[in-house]
Amino acid sequence: MLNGVKQFFQDRADDVRDFTGGGVVARLLGLILVVYLIVAVVLGIYWSDEPDTFSVREDSRALAQSMDRERVTGFATTATMIRLAETLLDKPGGYIRNDLFPPGIWLDNMPSWEFGVLVQLRDMSRAMRRDISRSQSQSSEDPDLTIAEPQFHFDNNSWAIPSTESEYRRGIEALQQYLDRLSNPAQPQANFYARADNLNSWLADMETRLGSISRRLSESVGKQRIDEEDEQALKDNPEADLADREPVETPWLEIDNVFYEARGTTWAMLHLFRAIEVDFRKVLEDKNALASVRQVIVELEGSQRALWSPMILNGSGFGLMANHSLTMASYLARANSAISDLRKLLSEG
Repeated sequence: MLNGVKQFFQDRADDVRDFTGGGVVARLLGLILVVYLIVAVVLGIYWSDEPDTFSVREDSRALAQSMDRERVTGFATTATMIRLAETLLDKPGGYIRNDLFPPGIWLDNMPSWEFGVLVQLRDMSRAMRRDISRSQSQSSEDPDLTIAEPQFHFDNNSWAIPSTESEYRRGIEALQQYLDRLSNPAQPQANFYARADNLNSWLADMETRLGSISRRLSESVGKQRIDEEDEQALKDNPEADLADREPVETPWLEIDNVFYEARGTTWAMLHLFRAIEVDFRKVLEDKNALASVRQVIVELEGSQRALWSPMILNGSGFGLMANHSLTMASYLARANSAISDLRKLLSEG
């Protein structure tokens, strides 16, 4: 009987616990978790939407009006760099690459896109600090560009103090101060030398970038690579057969990352070339190179066409399914070829 009484009170205690906390709280927490996951998935889809392209001329015109300044040589390029950097930080979801919580931590396509844009910002900020803002090798560096360039080279994954976003904001502020001094109507205190040699130096970096990422895209289906060891083997034995070497292939889970890095790279490069067309127009006309710049822009615009597939397909080159990486690589290869022609015209034209 004593055991029966104890069991009775134990059952009632369990009922009270279920009613006041255990079961209700568990169901409530489960409901909150489900709602959170649904919201995170929806936000992840929204945050993964790539920013649209914009008109460099209209953007620089609007910025000049807001500053009450004339669009001097170099205004379009600097304004475009500011817009690219602001897009990285202010697009839906903000800067995602250093996120530690869902949905940002689950995403990989948009962080790869961000890195592609960031590399272009780093390359152009270095070119402006090293060459474009200086009349010769012995000239002093611009004080604002000496701040902007290292700020954009700050760790792109930092979430602690200082955060990546705060450091990139400092880079944007330095560019804004440089632009303010460059367009000062009373006495310009900054320089932007739109010369053929300065442009050619930056184009050399672009040629290298496009060549590298185009090769990585092509490796989505596996590709044999001839390295230094192979070259030495051919020297030792000209009849050596290298056909049986293991092809280099991008891991399946990284194919979409490489693709979206290429999309970010070409998105930023497209706007920079549109700015170059404005600021370097005189030297491009003198070198008969304006058509080559526009050809680069056409190929980069093609790389930004809408992607209708919900995922990056990796069909073989001549198979039934599309291969988005090879398609992107073809645009990059043609843009790279146009840049090569452009560099020749700037050097020899």
